[in-house]
Amino acid sequence: MTFPAPLECVLGLLRAIETGGGAEALGPFLAGDFVLTEAPHLLAPQGSTRNRSEVLDGAERSGEVVSGQRFEILRSTCEGGRVVVEAEWSATAEMDLPYWDRGDEIRARTASVFEVLNGRITSQHSYDCYYQPA
Repeated sequence: MTFPAPLECVLGLLRAIETGGGAEALGPFLAGDFVLTEAPHLLAPQGSTRNRSEVLDGAERSGEVVSGQRFEILRSTCEGGRVVVEAEWSATAEMDLPYWDRGDEIRARTASVFEVLNGRITSQHSYDCYYQPA
């Protein structure tokens, strides 16, 4: 069986997020044992670790929190099944959040390390730095 290249798989996931995809759109990119680990950041000061089910549940509700998610890929690299992506992420707040009001643009510089096996993402480690544009 032929699987998509690891970078193609990761970029497909990011495109699905940009289109506002919920669980149905994101699910095909994630392995059954997928784990997302987020380093501490403004919105999750303790960081977080979520399994596939929790990530897909969050994707179903993400439109209540943000809209218009966009990833501007700055750099990417691939070594075997490991893909590293550095990007500028932006979205519009759909509710009042600790540092943003509804309607504000949220921006972050992100770096994520993905592990891909047999055409599915098995893990993602994200390092997000939120900021206010000058």
